[in-house]
Amino acid sequence: MIKLEAMAVKTCSAISLSGGQGKTTTIFFTALLLAQQGNKVLAVDADPQANLTFYLNYDVQPDEPSLFEVLTREVKVEDGIYETQYENLFVIPADTGLFKVADRLSSSGAGAFALKRCLKEIADLFDYVLIDVQPSRSQVSLTAAGASNYVIVPVEANVKGVNSLVETLAFLNEQADIEAFSGEVLGIVPFRDRWVGNTQTLESRENIAAMKEFAGNLPVLASIRESEKYKKAIRTGQLLSDIGQSELQYPFEQIIEVLKS
Repeated sequence: MIKLEAMAVKTCSAISLSGGQGKTTTIFFTALLLAQQGNKVLAVDADPQANLTFYLNYDVQPDEPSLFEVLTREVKVEDGIYETQYENLFVIPADTGLFKVADRLSSSGAGAFALKRCLKEIADLFDYVLIDVQPSRSQVSLTAAGASNYVIVPVEANVKGVNSLVETLAFLNEQADIEAFSGEVLGIVPFRDRWVGNTQTLESRENIAAMKEFAGNLPVLASIRESEKYKKAIRTGQLLSDIGQSELQYPFEQIIEVLKS
């Protein structure tokens, strides 16, 4: 069981209803940066593909509870929380068993609030809970939205990303209409924004302009540029600033600024 000092908590999800939109990248670097700043951070991997669990270099053992067991109340929430290799950063991991949770949540009658109820039990242990959400209209996505005070919407700077943005905002509005989501969308984060030298490509520029149009009053935050440096930082378990790429770290710093404000 994890024992920490009592604190207030902010819960933020990265939600985008298409794959490859940068959700895991956004959560990973934001979580690391918050933890480095001295905040107690819980990363929740709410995607059966378990990419965030992999990025955090956590290997779920066969006898260890994961998010599936937490959501289905087979274990206490604290028993599904593990230390990572990073100071101040903890994880509720995912594994492929999470694919099976949909039936359990849908049959419970209150599946949309399952994660919210779980996180409420450990709310005084952390400053921030960051959730990497499955890219579909699944029960896992529903319960992650229901647990979130705030949402970030990462989307690729291409036509697929714009379509994902439209679908994701519609999903969140639907959940708000039935009072399953009562949080705030903090902003849209363009992902894989392509530049050639100091010039942004026409495709990226046009699609980010389309994002701003569909976003309405929601802010479009700083872009996560297309770069192999992100993969290098993830592979070595470092912040971008640690590998001499401070300029690429700015989007995550801005997310934190918005989240704190």
